[in-house]
Amino acid sequence: MPQLDTSTWFITILSAILTLFIIMQLKISTYHYHSVPEPKMTKSIKSLIPWETKWTKIYSPLSLPLR
Repeated sequence: MPQLDTSTWFITILSAILTLFIIMQLKISTYHYHSVPEPKMTKSIKSLIPWETKWTKIYSPLSLPLR
């Protein structure tokens, strides 16, 4: 039975890892990161809904006077 030649495995694995590292570095270096996010000034829009202008009170059964 022939023996498996493993003498070139080290160079093959090392060159594959080096190639993947270089490819990843090239991909990362071309990515454009955003600058530090700044809070946006949002305007609060007041809607004129009729029931917002009226004052209402909700009576809890426990706060009603006893009969």
